[in-house]
This record gives sequence, C-alpha cells and structure tokens, in this order.
Amino acid sequence: MFAEAVSVLRKPSRAGPAVSIREIGKAYRIFSNPQDRLKEMLFWRLGRMYGEDFWALRHVSFEVQPGERFGVIGRNGSGKSTLLEIMAGTLAPTEGEAHVRGRVAALLELGSGFNPEFTGRENVFMNGAIHGLTRDQMTARFDDIASFADIGKFIDQPVKHYSSGMFVRLAFAVGTSLDADVLVIDEALAVGDVFFRQKCYRRLESLRERDVSVVLVSHGMGEVEQFCDRALLLDCGKPVFVGSAVEAVKRYYLIGNQERLATNVPLVQMGRRPLVPPASSFSWPEATALEAVLAGQVSSGWARCTTAGITDEDEQPCRVFEQGQRAVFWYEFELLRDVDVPSAGVVIHSDNGTIVHGKSTLESGTDAPVGVLRGERLRIRQEIALEIATGEYTFEFGLGMLDRSVYEQRRRLTHSELDAKLIRLCLVPLAGQFAVVFRRQADHVQLLHHGVANLPGDLQMSVEPPAPPASYP
Repeated sequence: MFAEAVSVLRKPSRAGPAVSIREIGKAYRIFSNPQDRLKEMLFWRLGRMYGEDFWALRHVSFEVQPGERFGVIGRNGSGKSTLLEIMAGTLAPTEGEAHVRGRVAALLELGSGFNPEFTGRENVFMNGAIHGLTRDQMTARFDDIASFADIGKFIDQPVKHYSSGMFVRLAFAVGTSLDADVLVIDEALAVGDVFFRQKCYRRLESLRERDVSVVLVSHGMGEVEQFCDRALLLDCGKPVFVGSAVEAVKRYYLIGNQERLATNVPLVQMGRRPLVPPASSFSWPEATALEAVLAGQVSSGWARCTTAGITDEDEQPCRVFEQGQRAVFWYEFELLRDVDVPSAGVVIHSDNGTIVHGKSTLESGTDAPVGVLRGERLRIRQEIALEIATGEYTFEFGLGMLDRSVYEQRRRLTHSELDAKLIRLCLVPLAGQFAVVFRRQADHVQLLHHGVANLPGDLQMSVEPPAPPASYP
C-alpha cells in the first residue's frame, strides 16, 4: 500500500511556506474491461492482478510562500487539476505529503461546491459554513459578496438557472471573501468578460497585500506570465520546471513543439535545394559589446543562441537609455538541424512582468532566408525606439520556424492560425536588463509621454470665438 498524507495546519505561520508539496504522486488503477476490476477485487490476495497503475502525478515538489502568486501550467492531461484537488484536500495523494497552512478556498471548476438546487444566497451561506464561518460572519460579508458578483435579483434564484458567467462571478466573490490563507483557482477567470477579469485581478492584488497565497491553473499563458511570480510546468504528470513564470511559459511552448519537431524531415532528405540566405547588410559589433546572459536558454535541440547583447546606435555597450532613444539588440543562433524558414525576435518585459513590446521578423515584414542548413548561423540586428515609460526592463530573444508553404501563405492567415503553425526552437528568457530614464535635452519637455508606451498620433489645438448666447423660446 502507498502512504497517503495530506496535512492542513489551521494556524498559519509566516515563518514557513503557505504550501509545501513534497514528492507528491497520485496513481489510479486502470483495467482493460470492467470484469478485470471485479476479478482483482476477488483474487488480489492470491497475487493475481488484472490492472495496472496509471500515475497522474509523480515526484512533484514545490513550495508557495505567503502572498506569492504561483501558476501551474501544462498541456491537457498533465495532472494540473489533480494537483490542485490534492492541495485543496478533496483528493488524497498516493504518495508524498501536502502541507497547507491555514484555511484553503478553492475554485476548482465551474460550480464546484455549489448545490444547483439552492439559490445563490443559500449557496453563499452554505460555503461559509463549510469553511468554518458562522452565519453572523457570512451575513456581515453578504452585501460585499452580492455587490462583487453583480448578478442582481438572480442571487435569490436556484443556481441551476445561472449562466456560466453568473456562476463564476458568484463563486469567485464567495471564494475571495472567506478569509482564506491560500486561494486555489482552476481556470475560473477564463469564463468572465474583460471587465469582470479586471475586477478579479484587483481583488487578487488586495489579497496579496494581506499575505494570501494564490495558486492559479490557466491555459492563458499571457495571464500566467503577467500575474504569477513563479510557476510549475507539468508534462505527463511529472514536473519539468519550477521557477520564473516567464521562463515556465517559454518551456511550455517548447514542450508543445516536440511532437511536431519529431515529424519534421530535414530539407536535404526531402530533396529540396535550399536557397542561399541573403547576404548580411549590417556590420557586427565587437565581442566586448555583447554581454547578454545565455546560460538560461531553453532549446528544443534544433538551435542554440551563441552571442547576444544590447548597444546604443553607435554600437557601444549601453544599459541606460533616455526615453525615446534607440536601442540595438544583437543576437546570433547556430542551427543544429536544417530549418525551413526561421523567425526571430525580441520581447521586452517591465519590472512587474508585463510584456511591453514584442516583435519578430514576421511582424516587422523582414524578408527571411529560406532553407538554412545545419551548422549555419543566423545573425539578427533589431533596433527599437524606447518610447516607453521610464523604469527598469528585461529582454528575451527567441527563434522559431515555419514551413515554407505556410510562410508563403502568411498574408492570408490570421494571427492565431500563423502562431499555431510556428514551432519554437530556442529561447533566452532573461537575456539582460536595461533602464529608461528622462531625456536630458528635449525639444519640449523631459517626459516624452505618460503611461506604458508612446502611441503614434497627432494632437492639435485651436482657439474659437465665444459661443453666441443661447436663446430660449
């Protein structure tokens, strides 16, 4: 028999992690047919087994600190929801230990914990009772819950008549009002509209200020990158990576490409005659000017980043730029396999993880070489006007690949269709950092614009004579 252990400590301590998962595993017995299940129940004492163990999770370990926003990502069937159920205490692990400090509130699936025959109001009080809150305590919170859910008179209707949006509004309002120490969310935010999601994120930010830990499962990679501090990447029930949410997302994309890469046939085997890439039309700076960090790069095995850096327009190393000044990003990839049509680009992140700018050769309209062979190197010079808010930023480099036929049809494809066909080959998630400061010498004022980015446009002002007095009948 496997050891089963889930411990929920009711007295939270800031001295330790809010969530501690140690070598968690969850196995299910699966059988070829229903009769085998009965046979095993009757004859297992004689050592006759008719099924086999399927491990939905195996060797998963991580910690979540108080106030941390932690993401769990992976493809369908990777064990994400199983892990959250173990953390919430609704599912026991087959092996390992799960320690959660304090009260846990869980939004595991749409309508989880709600009785469809009860009204919204009745479900609010029932959920409070389940989490150990008295009726008086829930009465004191009810107006805030109803206001946040904003479902009007439906609060007194059976929830079986609710739309999916109404369901998740009420569930989220209740879950974030229970004084929980750990809030577990499984795809709940994907249902609401943009206004509701904005309201949810404001509520989650207020919870963070109270040291409430949030564990979020989502297939929205942009959501994980921008909201979570760290993330766990699962694949086939096993942990692949635990660390920066940004890097976890990049590794997620590479995992999704493995099957497609396995079926890709090198150009030379297809009998194609590779076209000669266009000659480089720019000079390459001295090696001393290129100081990007390449140790953390993630590769599919088809390419690796060999050189990278950032300079000013004079090709001098630079880490502090005036607002509006142009930065030049340099990066080189060595191909370890033949590549049909490469696509490379830079992504800039703000200090809070928000993607401020991202552009590749596809978005810029740059002519890409076709048929680049193993051993050859791709060099990219990318110049960006830093018309962004003053502050500190990090940047990353990436290389992808498209099939030649897809590339030739790129103008007829939607962004979603083109992105789905792009295969990620190599990523350098945290290549370096730089800062943007006020302009020292400006035509008008030091600050070029307010907000995250400077949007192209025109502003005019005129003076008109006073309006004639209004006449009334």
